[in-house]
Amino acid sequence: MSWAERARDHLASTLDVEVRLDEGFGPPTIDVPADRWADALTAVRDGLGCSYFDWLSAVDELEQGFAVVCHLAALGAPDAAAVEHLLIRTRVPRDAARLPTAIGVYAGAAWHERETHEMFGIEFAGNDALTPLLLPDEFEGHPLRKDFVLAARVAKAWPGAKEPGESDHDAARAPSRRRVAPPGVPAAEAWGPRPPGSPAPDPLAVAAPARPVRRAARPPRAPRTATPSDQESAGDG
Repeated sequence: MSWAERARDHLASTLDVEVRLDEGFGPPTIDVPADRWADALTAVRDGLGCSYFDWLSAVDELEQGFAVVCHLAALGAPDAAAVEHLLIRTRVPRDAARLPTAIGVYAGAAWHERETHEMFGIEFAGNDALTPLLLPDEFEGHPLRKDFVLAARVAKAWPGAKEPGESDHDAARAPSRRRVAPPGVPAAEAWGPRPPGSPAPDPLAVAAPARPVRRAARPPRAPRTATPSDQESAGDG
């Protein structure tokens, strides 16, 4: 029996539920019910030695809801290779995207749940720090959902076929990132040539001046002392 099969049997017996093992691609994946999510993580940590938390994220599977995946590893598991990888996966419906938090099992899951909540809109009950992490405060929507309308398509018409509903989207409400210019760079409307005598400020004068190149001062050259050979040459002349 492989380590992945032992992990499946351990979870099935510990949780007293039916679980499914998928070894089709990548690390072995065990599907567990959503209401036993935290219990499954605790079981593999305590019973299988999966003490290393790598990451937690989600995938939008449209009508099937969201698949939430947690990647764990067992370092030096008994009767196994040096490192055994394991994915614990569950699914939540789109209209009730909610899971118990995993921070009581793996403290490092806090930031991953925060990002997953921001990008997919999945709630993690018990995590009170689900505040914006990567997007601006005024951003609306969850950009990694497959039904999220791309702002670039709203600002500029796409030459090919549009996704359903894009053409009717209100461009005024399209989300956008906060634009911050680097220090010393004038606003975009300040750039461009100015007519002679125009009172408009010169954009180049607004920009930060270039740092002058400093050259070390060369010490004065000491006077050359005449040598006997020089004196002989002068006498010969």
